[in-house]
Amino acid sequence: MRLIKQSCCVIIFVFGLLQSAQAILPIEKLDSVKGAKAYLVQTQALPMLDIEISIDAGDRFDPTGKSGLASMTAELMNYGARSSKGALSEAQIADEIADLGANFGISVGGERAVIRIRSLSRKDLRDRAVQLASAMLSAPTYDAKILEREKQRAITGLLEAETKPESVLERRFRKSVYGNYPLSESPSVKSVGSVSVSDLARFHQQFYRGDRIIVSIVGDVSPAEANEIVEVLLKNVPQSGAAIPALQQFERSPIEPLASRQIYIPFDSQQAHIAMGMTAITRSNPDYFPLIVGNYILGGGGFVSRLMSEVREKRGLAYSVFSYFAPGKDTGIFQAGLQTKGDQATLALEVMNSTIANFIANGATPSELQAAKANLVNGFPLRIDNNRKLLDNVSSIAWNDLPLDTLETWTTKVDAVTLEQVSAAFQKYLAMDRMKIVVLGASK
Repeated sequence: MRLIKQSCCVIIFVFGLLQSAQAILPIEKLDSVKGAKAYLVQTQALPMLDIEISIDAGDRFDPTGKSGLASMTAELMNYGARSSKGALSEAQIADEIADLGANFGISVGGERAVIRIRSLSRKDLRDRAVQLASAMLSAPTYDAKILEREKQRAITGLLEAETKPESVLERRFRKSVYGNYPLSESPSVKSVGSVSVSDLARFHQQFYRGDRIIVSIVGDVSPAEANEIVEVLLKNVPQSGAAIPALQQFERSPIEPLASRQIYIPFDSQQAHIAMGMTAITRSNPDYFPLIVGNYILGGGGFVSRLMSEVREKRGLAYSVFSYFAPGKDTGIFQAGLQTKGDQATLALEVMNSTIANFIANGATPSELQAAKANLVNGFPLRIDNNRKLLDNVSSIAWNDLPLDTLETWTTKVDAVTLEQVSAAFQKYLAMDRMKIVVLGASK
């Protein structure tokens, strides 16, 4: 299989106790296997291998009334699979992972399911880890007894979450912001309880296929070895399948009066929890860099942010206050939040509201912009200072269809952001009369 080399680079910083060194390593794009995309960053500092398999099978594809199905489909792949050597039980899979000294992790987010494998790069151990991952990916068994056990565990977790104010707040906030988009729904006792083995098998068959998969590899392997890894991982995965119905369109938050945008939730809590936000940009949006630089000034820069200054330093209304953009491939939101005493909730919300409104209207100062860019640029090495962080970045680049030189140009693009770009981007994508507000634990 041929390797396509790209003229782009990843900057890797390796820090020592008394000195630091830096090397420039290329992101290499592998030929497609069964319609899947695959990428490699070859590192030789440690005899380790990190692999991520991203599948376009996130929570947004949960059928109506089956919220939690995407997560359970992925998570139960750990508990039984069919391999070329026969069936593997939950215990056998766990024993094999322990024997290899490897780490396997499965998680599901709104957009994608992710399988992570970390192994020593020694060929015999690496090959066994990859073969195990291949069996789990292509042929999970979904035992009915294990499903019932995991459903009860999930239901217990959901019931416990209902006692935690931050969990209740997040569920209501998501529903408010996402509107008719599928991510507005959260798993419930009823939806999880309704999941069957046939649901899992059907979801897996529908979504776990080559044309919905991206493989990212970082570690001590050659390009030829990386090709072999991808081939083994996807050997028994179908290349494609039936057409998947289009999702409800992800729409910009509508303009609404305050009364219909603001929700108060009674809750027995010592603190009032406040969240506000709206739909925002995707990661590939050209205004991404002006928005993240601006948000560092507004609420992403910790103790040096505007929100922290106004809410905590000047008025002592909260220990912490934040804002951030969470862009994905197809969806994105802006969110700000804080916790405060119940009798201070109204004032805290007013201050947060006015601070964000002022920033949207008037933008940043030259000194704020300079400090924000310096902090982001100088902190960039910490984003890629080990293989796992590097894998996160390579995976994000691949998933979001970004240029493969994104990490190489990241600091340059941050440094090029102007005051005018920050103001224009915030005014284009954020508006106070579109912000959803959820207040939990304080009287209206």
